[in-house]
Amino acid sequence: MKSSFENNFFSTNKTLNLNGRLIDLHSPRVMGILNVTPDSFYDGNRYATASDILKQAEKMLMEGATFIDVGGYSTRPGAEEISAEEEQKRVLLAVQNIAREFPDVFISIDTFRSEIVRAAVGEGAHLVNDVSGGSLDDAMFTTVAQLKVPYILMHMRGTPQTMTQLTVYENLVKDIMDFFHEKIFMLQQLGVKDIVVDPGFGFAKTVEQNFELLGKLDHFSMLGKPVLAGLSRKSMIWRTLGIEPEEALNGTTSLNTVALLKGASLLRVHDVKQAAEAIKLIEKISIQS
Repeated sequence: MKSSFENNFFSTNKTLNLNGRLIDLHSPRVMGILNVTPDSFYDGNRYATASDILKQAEKMLMEGATFIDVGGYSTRPGAEEISAEEEQKRVLLAVQNIAREFPDVFISIDTFRSEIVRAAVGEGAHLVNDVSGGSLDDAMFTTVAQLKVPYILMHMRGTPQTMTQLTVYENLVKDIMDFFHEKIFMLQQLGVKDIVVDPGFGFAKTVEQNFELLGKLDHFSMLGKPVLAGLSRKSMIWRTLGIEPEEALNGTTSLNTVALLKGASLLRVHDVKQAAEAIKLIEKISIQS
């Protein structure tokens, strides 16, 4: 008899086509976070130069990252609004340098602006990670369809500036599931084939709602899409434990392990080595079950 982990984990189509190269997500993968922003909640202002960017990218690749997620707009609660021009300047520095130095790596562009997507893909990015699920730029879905790149569809309400005020749900999981059904249908109508769903931990959710969502993460396998878990050093961990984000690595690994047992195919993390180790151990349990 298969374990619940195996039933959740192998029940969906989990192959992504990235510019002709296929990535199989039946074995979970790690996406390393590379924020090129001065005000991210954990690693702000660490990777402002090409040298720092490349050093961190190399470290994450050596530790087991399959994807590097480049973001130039801080989406922490209450983050300051920046122009598209400033965001593009930040992310293209990273995308161009990473694509040149590490041509085999898969680069994700973390943005809700379609013009940034178009520019980043033109410089070597392979997939799009949109925290707004297409709700902040009407051209996002058509842009992704035209570029033929995989799309990470995340659930959020409002904007980073307003999302903490939008946490009232009739039924948390059902409401998010309805959001995904609607958005997936729209994307598929446009011809987008490769879609990953991200329930959006910390985005328009309270700490309690985040834990409810994690406990029911396996419900999202019903969508037939790979699931991304973005739990790394988030406030649901450090507020619960009464610590700071810098001290939240152990808590992150604990919750990433839960997410894997609940069927997550991608872990988006600041700390690649620990996430890769969690995957290796969890897969060992699955094999032995």
